[in-house]
Amino acid sequence: MTTIAAIQTAPVSLDADPELLVRGARGAHDRSDFLLVRVITSDGVEGYGEVSATPLWSGEDGTTADHFIRTVIAPALIGSPLTPVGAADDLMDKVLAGNPFTKAGVSIALWDAYARTLGVPLAVALGGPYRTEIPIKLSLSGNGDDLERAYRAATAAGFGAFKVKVGLGLEGDLQRVRHARELAGDAFLGTDANGGWTRADATRAIPELAALNVDFVEQPLEPRDLHGLRELRRLGLPVIADESVFGLHDLVDVIGADAADVVSLYVGKSAGPGRAVRMGEVAAAHGLDVLIGSNGELGIGAAAQLHVAAALPRLSPYPSDIIGAHYYTEDVLAKPLDSDGRLVRLSDEPGLGVTLRADLLREFR
Repeated sequence: MTTIAAIQTAPVSLDADPELLVRGARGAHDRSDFLLVRVITSDGVEGYGEVSATPLWSGEDGTTADHFIRTVIAPALIGSPLTPVGAADDLMDKVLAGNPFTKAGVSIALWDAYARTLGVPLAVALGGPYRTEIPIKLSLSGNGDDLERAYRAATAAGFGAFKVKVGLGLEGDLQRVRHARELAGDAFLGTDANGGWTRADATRAIPELAALNVDFVEQPLEPRDLHGLRELRRLGLPVIADESVFGLHDLVDVIGADAADVVSLYVGKSAGPGRAVRMGEVAAAHGLDVLIGSNGELGIGAAAQLHVAAALPRLSPYPSDIIGAHYYTEDVLAKPLDSDGRLVRLSDEPGLGVTLRADLLREFR
């Protein structure tokens, strides 16, 4: 029987590309303090994960994750069976409340080790793949010259689909979207309010966004206002629920309230790849599309996003947010994901199919 022999961590902190800096209703995302995770099995197989968390949004970061993994999660998991991985996910819930992004970092590493043990890509271990190419988009924010610089940097990286950060003040929001539409021409363009609008703001904004051929509005209201989200759907612009949906219970609430046209799933919010796929299956069973959202993941996290997207039975035609190293000044992977800014492609390598840089591998303790 293969067991979990060791769990190690390595901190890494990276700056965002200043030209692509995201400024939203929940603040600016200019730097991320990540925690990389390595699981070693009793057979010597290694799996890698990533804790991608920001305190302002999730209440977690690399420091809290490292503390809980070392003092709570590792003592509970070491010596236990690697499979089923879902049992390890359940065990983490028994010893640590909340902290889904921290648990996701460990879960990614466990699933990676499991898929490598089988010699198959993670998407196969998760029940897929249903697809091997995922369309992607990039967030644009800032005003005036800042927005133009972000757009030029995004298109230089190959991106052709975008969403604009709003929720910062209605008049400025509408002006920003008008400017983005002028820059982007007929390109796919959505908006993301991060819960920053009131019902009155959203009710006024949505018809004007529709006139600009905006493709969707993401999280226009605060997360628990499911009734308000349902009412906004009647205005004719598709509504994506993001902050309203962390775990499965939230998803069930959104489905029951008929509060969204699409749900944005995260590996982090879901507490791991297996649970993210399970949430996608539940959404699909109720006729609800999902896409993969982003918390600014690095290469390991982006690889996990890719495999989950490939393993989902139903994925929205709207582009997902699998951006990885595109957002940062450097990459943590020895070889980046196969992405041209419009699509990200699945490899046939086992597990996550990626390798960390050699200098980062030496940092695990």
